[in-house]
Amino acid sequence: MERWLHTPVGMSAQRWVTRPGCRTVLVVVHSVACAQRLMDAVALIQADTRVQAVFTAAPSVFTRGVREWLADLDCVEIPWEQAEQTRFDLALAASYWGIERVHAPLVLLPHGAGFGKFMTPALTGAAAAPRQTFGLDRQRLVHDGRVVPSALVLAHESERDRLAASCPEALPCAEVVGDPVADRLAEALRAPARFRAALGLAGGERLALVLSTWGRHSLIGARPDLVARLAQEAREHDGWRAALLMHPNVWAGHGAWQLRAWTADWRASGLIVPGQRTDCAGLLAAADAVLGDHGSTTLYAALTGRPVAVAAAGGADVDPGSPMAGLLARAPRIPERGPVLPCLESLPPGGPGGHLDGAAARITSQPGRFAERMRRLLYDRLELPEPPWAPRLPATGTAPLRAAAAEAARGGADA
Repeated sequence: MERWLHTPVGMSAQRWVTRPGCRTVLVVVHSVACAQRLMDAVALIQADTRVQAVFTAAPSVFTRGVREWLADLDCVEIPWEQAEQTRFDLALAASYWGIERVHAPLVLLPHGAGFGKFMTPALTGAAAAPRQTFGLDRQRLVHDGRVVPSALVLAHESERDRLAASCPEALPCAEVVGDPVADRLAEALRAPARFRAALGLAGGERLALVLSTWGRHSLIGARPDLVARLAQEAREHDGWRAALLMHPNVWAGHGAWQLRAWTADWRASGLIVPGQRTDCAGLLAAADAVLGDHGSTTLYAALTGRPVAVAAAGGADVDPGSPMAGLLARAPRIPERGPVLPCLESLPPGGPGGHLDGAAARITSQPGRFAERMRRLLYDRLELPEPPWAPRLPATGTAPLRAAAAEAARGGADA
């Protein structure tokens, strides 16, 4: 068992702290993907001297990378065993394992866009039950007859209707606050040159961005040949560069060493492969065309107005009532064989007024208002008045893009 901390939480913590009487907030981090989403909420309370944030790495299949994230953050991290035996004034989470053991009002955020995927059944050989939408299902939201979250964060009003059908008990705690990634993407799109410069793109160069979620039906899982073809074509075609952004769970599931080995030839061809912690907003703002799958980042691409195409075979994992299903039904498909780049060059515009507007409109019903509405929710649960300064989301950084671009310029040689 890891050593428990005695400050800033614990039976005798008030004896040792310099700022006594703070509200304590537990940030429950299951994966790097969850950490990215949670920091959008943490940013809204972190400067308040009345609030002390404490982090814990929760049990998860995709926990690889979390400890490094927390170490680099240089925050107070307590063992999960201590977290589940300590009372807090508030807890934040963006996934589900073990959250019923947290002793605090829990604000539960989604860690993607639009609650699009069905839960993958366990591979036990037993008969499968009807699948529910991951994140809106009773299996995760109710434990021992109790609705687990104090507040269930939704991005769009239409998600209330889906929740009412799948877990009506959770409706009273549902709060529509908007989507932080959509808001940060809107900000990034106001200055795309900043992110294009970080990627080393020359004035006339165009960027083909490949997006892959995780799992066997993802683009990187089912169609790695397509990525290889695009990397080679971009190298041979003046005026185009290519980049591949993989879901953090791909890195967690296979390890950075293995992924770098698998992508070595592509990176030698000039493919830009940012690492596990890369924020998608900057890459999406820099892209001229997007090739994705059934993951959330492809859905966010519909907000950019850039042409979007899809590949891979993840449709069976998608809730037909979700905005992701709407995108898959409308987005052009990349053929199984043949050149990739000409297909991207011939894509129809994405919008505004394009064929993906319907899917994009269902991502958030509170555009630009996540920071305002989320902070109000957090301080309501903390039973504190909001601070006098304006709420702001973290800025989208360029450092991971610069590092990946520098590596591509070296021909993919690992640092």
